[in-house]
Amino acid sequence: MINLYDNGVYVVNGTEIIEDHDNALAAVTAKTGLTVSKEDAAKNTIAYRILENHNTSGNMEKLQIKFDKLTSHDITFVGIIQTARASGLEKFPIPYVLTNCHNSLCAVGGTINEDDHMFGLTCAKKYGGVYVPPHQAVIHQFAREMLAGGGKMILGSDSHTRYGALGTMAMGEGGPELVKQLLNQTYDINMPGVVGVYLTGTPVKGVGPQDVALAIIGEVFAKGYVKNKVMEFIGDGVSNLSADFRIGVDVMTTETTCLSSIWRTDDKIKEFYEIHGRIEEYEELNPGTVAYYDGMIYIDLSTIKPMIAMPFHPSNTYTIEELNANLMDILEDCEKKALVSLDGAVDFTLKDKVRNGKLYVEQGIIAGCAGGGFENICDAADILAGKSIGADEFTLSVYPASTPIYMELAKNGALAKLIGTGAVVKTAFCGPCFGAGDTPANNAFSIRHSTRNFPNREGSKLQNGQIASVALMDARSIAATAANKGYLTPATDLDVEYTGPKYHFDQSIYANRVFDSKGVAEPDVEIKFGPNIKDWPAMPALPENLVLKVVSEIHDPVTTTDELIPSGETSSYRSNPIGLAEFTLSRKDPAYVERAKEIQKAQKAIEADQCPGQAVEELKPVMAAIKEAYPDHDFHERKSKGALGFGSTIFAVKPGDGSAREQAASCQKVLGGWANIANEYATKRYRSNLINWGMLPLIIAEGELPFVNGDYLYLPNIRKAVEEKQTDIQAFVVKDGALKEFTLQMGELTDDERSIILKGCLINYNRV
Repeated sequence: MINLYDNGVYVVNGTEIIEDHDNALAAVTAKTGLTVSKEDAAKNTIAYRILENHNTSGNMEKLQIKFDKLTSHDITFVGIIQTARASGLEKFPIPYVLTNCHNSLCAVGGTINEDDHMFGLTCAKKYGGVYVPPHQAVIHQFAREMLAGGGKMILGSDSHTRYGALGTMAMGEGGPELVKQLLNQTYDINMPGVVGVYLTGTPVKGVGPQDVALAIIGEVFAKGYVKNKVMEFIGDGVSNLSADFRIGVDVMTTETTCLSSIWRTDDKIKEFYEIHGRIEEYEELNPGTVAYYDGMIYIDLSTIKPMIAMPFHPSNTYTIEELNANLMDILEDCEKKALVSLDGAVDFTLKDKVRNGKLYVEQGIIAGCAGGGFENICDAADILAGKSIGADEFTLSVYPASTPIYMELAKNGALAKLIGTGAVVKTAFCGPCFGAGDTPANNAFSIRHSTRNFPNREGSKLQNGQIASVALMDARSIAATAANKGYLTPATDLDVEYTGPKYHFDQSIYANRVFDSKGVAEPDVEIKFGPNIKDWPAMPALPENLVLKVVSEIHDPVTTTDELIPSGETSSYRSNPIGLAEFTLSRKDPAYVERAKEIQKAQKAIEADQCPGQAVEELKPVMAAIKEAYPDHDFHERKSKGALGFGSTIFAVKPGDGSAREQAASCQKVLGGWANIANEYATKRYRSNLINWGMLPLIIAEGELPFVNGDYLYLPNIRKAVEEKQTDIQAFVVKDGALKEFTLQMGELTDDERSIILKGCLINYNRV
């Protein structure tokens, strides 16, 4: 049972929930003898105390956060360090860990992936960081083992930066936010709401952390219940979960669109730190005697059943029992949703997976920051012990999340159990999660204990007529399905004796291979640049007035960052801004790049003191209409570089769900993008990426759009509007020789964010 409270709640002594109403405070006083206000009770959450300890503004409504540590992987750290270098970086001011878990295969593009790794190693030496070589650990497992600490805050350039179960408030953001920390600037946000997650009861045998996580995501995602808020896990049920179980739930909170997460801690978390040789990092965390939460998710863990998130979103959830009982109806519903997600580009069906009334899957994956944990793999091995996965289409791959976990699995016999079944056990690698490893066959169906199942994220290419699909499940039910040779089976259907072996962490593995500068920089070290590592191109400041061409129009309910900039093999080009930009929207709108480049010619003409109408012929009637409405804006004659700008914009209903990758915004900017227009932004991190790359995060009210793809928009006096902190932005669509007015909204911006937009991007803002 999961219950979402309609109002805020008071939690007394961490156990009793009193819903906010007229007499709530009187009830609190009767229970505790304390007289408190809602404002004071809100300060008694764990989240508030940690944020207060890291806030430098002196104003808890307008936070300016400095983090304790930073972490990035090899898809993001090159761009981050290149941006920071362009802004005057001399030394990493706080511990910064560079892991190499995304481009580890080095299978695409020649030397470029390993070139990125050598760039990272030399930068760790030069600036005083930590470098984790390929195959040693996925980014988040290394952070759990070596970085997390009670009451600490960590910022990572990966959306699944979540270490709340260990008492660490962690956030995943786009690279520019890490650049700010490297330059001793701050992470600026309004005080977020805090939603309690009250756990009670104990999961039944066979139910794992992914089951609990998917149940939560299915309840809250569509409602936006925790969007941009902090999820705080409390209740007696927390102590009924192991550290690994909590970690497995916690990492998936990203898929709710929450800002961060934090859990109360106890002896099981203390034991985790002790096992990892870092007992000094443990801190007991609990809410105060009376704590106020802006909402409450109440979960009886004993009622959670094995879950499945069907394509193409982690919130498309069912119990496996429900799916098997209503198989054809649910598959029909998935196919209808696919028509929206895939725009009818390919024929898609799952009904052909039904064999003798049962759902057959071709692939199982247990991997990464969500699935590759010690307990997940040990339980899967127990389920599969002495069995065979069969010799048909079904395959099973297992990726332990770190080499220390791999070693312990080898020592306790779990690897032998898995390998003996026909499963393949591989090294620590994030590839299956984002389409760079174990891509299924065309039309194949994969079940995965990983983090996401967005369209084509598993590596298939819609533009080439390929489609495969992923459902998310817990490792235990994946193993049960494997034991049943590919027929979908919940783990609760099997009678298994789980051995629950104890974990022993061998830190010598990292001591032997990980480069740790201990914070000592070596300025004389020469950074190694491979031929694919390029500097960011020059980006102009925001002009006084702006002509935008709408070059893509997306009406999906949600647009993921994977659709804005595809993952998979394109990740090999992350260190080459211009090269990577060629892939922008390639799976969602293949015509986008050429449309954006065409209008960008006008901006380049302005910068070269040439007439934009000569560069882009179709601009001539557009400029004539603007001149008639604004005769003082005669740009043909003035040719002032700062007076007028040209570029592109896209419209999407709700863009930005998913990855923190800044490239979802920076690639648009490289191609001349000046703005996004949306009904709302799916995540704070995507909106921040737009701002940090100098793009206007514009909002338009839901309803009929005043423009369509291919239309030109005019934003007069846009620079003045940003400078004067206007929230309503005057805009015009240019049609039939005339200007038709409509209104856009900007939303709240900090003074620094306005300055970044005005100067054209964060690099310009910081340039020395």
